[in-house]
Parts: sequence; C-alpha cells; structure tokens
Amino acid sequence: MTTIENEYLRVSIRPQGAELTSIYNKKENIEHLWDSNPDIWPWHAPNLFPIVGGLNNDTLHVDGAGYHMTRHGFTRTSTFKKIESTKTHAKYSLNFSEDTLAVYPYKFEFQILYDLIDNALRISYKVVNHDDKTIYFSVGAHPAFNVPFNKDKGEAYEDYYLEFELDEKLETHVLSSTGNFNGEVEPIPTENKKLVLTRELFAKDALVFKNLKSREISLRSRKHNSYISVEYPHFNYMGIWAKYGADFVCIEPWLGCSDTDNKITDIKQKEAIQTVEKGHVFEVEYFIKTSY
Repeated sequence: MTTIENEYLRVSIRPQGAELTSIYNKKENIEHLWDSNPDIWPWHAPNLFPIVGGLNNDTLHVDGAGYHMTRHGFTRTSTFKKIESTKTHAKYSLNFSEDTLAVYPYKFEFQILYDLIDNALRISYKVVNHDDKTIYFSVGAHPAFNVPFNKDKGEAYEDYYLEFELDEKLETHVLSSTGNFNGEVEPIPTENKKLVLTRELFAKDALVFKNLKSREISLRSRKHNSYISVEYPHFNYMGIWAKYGADFVCIEPWLGCSDTDNKITDIKQKEAIQTVEKGHVFEVEYFIKTSY
C-alpha cells in the first residue's frame, strides 16, 4: 500500500489494479471512497483497461480471432509494479506478459500516475506501445464515492444530487441483463443542472451518457456545502452507477463502452475505441477534487 499526502488530502493506493483505496479530506474529516464491502461491491475505484464495459459472450474479437475477456478488462485484478513514489506522487506500471497476450494480443505498458495538487487528485493514464503495430484499446475510471458523506449525522442518500457543469438533456443508453447495450435510449430528468440521487435511479443498472457537454460533475448535499467532483476534460463517455440499495455512487469517465447485444464487432470497429501507434504513448487524465 502506498500513501501520498498534502495539507488537504491523504490518498492510499494498492498494488492490485493500482487502485485507489482511500481519498480522505483532512480539512473536513471525510472519507470519500467506498470501503469495498465484499458483500455488496468489492471494489473502491477500479481502473478499466483494455476494455470498458462488457463484450458479447465475453469475447474480444481481434483480426478474426476470439479472446476470452470479462467485463471491464483484466487490469483491476492485475498486480501493478510501483515505479515511482514521493510524498505527493505515485506511479504504477503493468507490462504485457504471456498471460496478457493470451487474452489481449498486443504488447503494451499501462501506467497509472497519481498526483496531489492542492485539493485535487490528478489521475493520469498512459498506454505505451511496445508492439510493431497499432494498439487498439479502451480505458476508463470507476471511482465509488460514499453517500452520504456523514452517516452519523442523520443524512440520507436522497439528500444528495449530482450537479452537472452545464445544462444537459440527459439520455441514458439502456443496458440489458447482459450488461451490454440493448439499442434503447431513455430520458433522465434533471432540474437546474441537478440529478437527484434515489435508490430507484439505478434499478436498471448504470446510466450511460454519450453526448454530455459538461466536463465536470459534482456530488453534493442539500444539507451542507461539502462536495467532491470529477473533472474529465477528454473523456467523451460517462457512466453513473450504484449497486442497487448501496451507500455509494460511481462517477465513471470512459473512453470506450460496452458492446451492443448480438452485434459482433472487431476491436478496430468497436465504438469509442482508442489507438496508439507503434513507438508512441497515449495519455489522458482526470481529476477528483474536494471541498476545503
């Protein structure tokens, strides 16, 4: 376990998945990350690579061959190597191996960097191409934030809402029981840029937005001014999810998404797929910011 810290935040990361396990607001004494209760949902903030979402029949199709891969890819269960660490910075790396080549036929290095900048945590993803051809991939984040912030102060889940940076006409792309898109779209009502959290909001699984104008979403309460926000300058897809009835909400910036039911697609034609050329590095970042 690695801990980085400044006057505002204390952040912990574990080698498995290079996953955040704690984002503690020192000024307000709030633990913002879900505790990964295995009886409910056994993760804190998994990093998603080389796919986001699910595949038809758990099969990734590459150049006519099929590879078994489960939802959100293999990195959340992989052990990363810590290659740098200072008081406010940590860098982790996962390199291709015989095991990864058996399910994903590309030679890559996936780096995850964490940097504290005042009251913000910057998370950077780097995909390094060590292959002799273009690499195709998706990448995304899945942080789960505690709701309510202060369980011992009489707050309720329904006191909280998501506030979008801009006015949005929200439409979710509906997921079927397989976890893949079923081709349907449903409106999600908001008021004054706010989406109120309710237990029923996620009864049909995640809300998936493909056309947001906003580049920041804040989690706030009607009862106080504390907040946490996710800023995602270059992520064009967004998942919002909670395990039905659980005391958290996930704000998930994605560059990639699930398959559509019964539509078999090669990785090169997958929706929102990303590429990095031979000898090049792909890089993207997002920020988690807290009140202070």
